[in-house]
Amino acid sequence: MPLDTETNRDAVILLSGGLDSATVLAIANAQGFRCHALSIAYGQRHSAELQAAERVAERLGCASFRQVQMDMRLIGGSALTDDALDVPTQAGTQDIPITYVPARNTVFLSLAMGLAEVVQARDIFIGVNAVDYSGYPDCRPEFIAAFEQLTALATKVGVESGQPMRVHAPLIQMGKDEIIRRGLALGVDYAMTVSCYQATDSGAACGICDSCRLRKQGFETAGIADPTRYRASST
Repeated sequence: MPLDTETNRDAVILLSGGLDSATVLAIANAQGFRCHALSIAYGQRHSAELQAAERVAERLGCASFRQVQMDMRLIGGSALTDDALDVPTQAGTQDIPITYVPARNTVFLSLAMGLAEVVQARDIFIGVNAVDYSGYPDCRPEFIAAFEQLTALATKVGVESGQPMRVHAPLIQMGKDEIIRRGLALGVDYAMTVSCYQATDSGAACGICDSCRLRKQGFETAGIADPTRYRASST
């Protein structure tokens, strides 16, 4: 039976366990979606963010939580998936830094698209950002728009209905301080999130990687106390 696109309120949320994806989940909840969280263990340097994702999903009342296991270390090419490459600890000048994981968001959205078909959702949420981000090509509005069109061709429900799924990127034009304010207004506890590229097993952040730098600046600009747990040696 074709899915009723007007009444269906299920959505798949890509949930990394970081600040942005937690905010996106809260936004989807506030919009009345029944949320199915999808977390990806893709071979990243630590598991702390995966544990954070499960905490966030439970705290924010997801209808379901799944973690998909895959290994992008077999491809490499990123400081997040290749131990031979160091995570930068200072802001770089290159357009696309070495922390970019080739094809990551394409793969993640493809998995979310598959899950959306299974749970009969027509909406996918992702926490990409084109303002306070590190220059990643798969965080741009053009990429999101192109993938949304792909869903009309790549899915059974898309072919049957002639309509694409809706890929929501509600943070894409927001600064980190705006994201933080929005999340706090929706009740997000950012102390339970992990954004650091090289967090410890317990989730303590390094304080010096690009992700930590953007997160710190966001709380500072927002004028809000940073609840992040940092390593004692971080600067």
